[in-house]
Amino acid sequence: MNQEHKGYVPLTRAEFSTLTSQFARLLSTEHPPVIIPGEAILGIEAVAAGISAPGRTFINVVTGPYGSLFGGWLERGGARVVEVKVPFDEVVPAEQVAAAIERVKPDAISFVQAEVVTGGSNPAKEILRIARTHNLITVTDSVSAVGGEELLVDEWGVDFAAVGAQKALGGPNGVSAVSISPRGWEFMESNKFAPRNSILSLLDLKPSPAGTEPVRVPPNIPALEARALIEALAAVEQEGLDQVIRRHETAAASAIAGIKALGLEPWQKDSWHYSTLTTTVRIGGDQRLRIAQPVGIVAPGDGELNGRLLRINHFGINASLFSVEKAIVTLAELLEQDAASALQAVRAAWGNAHA
Repeated sequence: MNQEHKGYVPLTRAEFSTLTSQFARLLSTEHPPVIIPGEAILGIEAVAAGISAPGRTFINVVTGPYGSLFGGWLERGGARVVEVKVPFDEVVPAEQVAAAIERVKPDAISFVQAEVVTGGSNPAKEILRIARTHNLITVTDSVSAVGGEELLVDEWGVDFAAVGAQKALGGPNGVSAVSISPRGWEFMESNKFAPRNSILSLLDLKPSPAGTEPVRVPPNIPALEARALIEALAAVEQEGLDQVIRRHETAAASAIAGIKALGLEPWQKDSWHYSTLTTTVRIGGDQRLRIAQPVGIVAPGDGELNGRLLRINHFGINASLFSVEKAIVTLAELLEQDAASALQAVRAAWGNAHA
């Protein structure tokens, strides 16, 4: 095997710097994000391990299974965790978050921005505005959201934001990032229980005091994945982030139009908070919609949602008219219906979005 192939050369400092800068621009932050040598769930758990401690109180919003998981990690670190939980076919009302903050007086708040598992999108900008008025440390799981909806890290006051590339950004899942504000670093550094010399240690990956990435590239960064990610983020910049987001919004609107034309009901109740990445379909008692394996971008529900909903995963390259049409045809076939009128509804919605 040719060892001189670029894939077998360690990531250079110039490449690492490029990747760090790409993520910073993507997130609209002046502070270099931490590059995580693994799938985004590693960064999310690392955030929990770094900030949880006895004597700290967190409000953790739970609108899907990943919120529950993060809360468990916070509790494992000894923190007091107060859940603000709603049924998984809803998103959290900002007013409910505000009331919980007034009641609990927490140190921090955490939530998932876009719930691809449930097809909902929490009101991130409003939640963060409320949190800022109470001077709370803010944590967002924005793994799925970035590229599908807006996230202005510095302007909105996000202290910790976990990001992945395998959804809307159309990239690989082997390298991810965590954006950390100066205030976030202070909150973590003041935690004597924050891990060091560990794969969960974000402190070990902290950029230099000058605000630049480490002089030495972390040796455990997967080079192949990192180079693929650089290419994916370059493609996003070439298309334009605003256009990438618009493409996801259009795919979601078209998918909703298609499923309604088939006589199906969205799983999410609030039409103002549909995810731009996935459209979820309520199964109800229709056994024809109970599939065991994905069919194209139509997939069964995860975990406790299996058998209760179907997901149309129109993110990344699949945020396209072609992919949405194929998904609607799949649903029509499951229902033993003619797809013609539903496809007409899809195309009309797509056309209206570009009019």
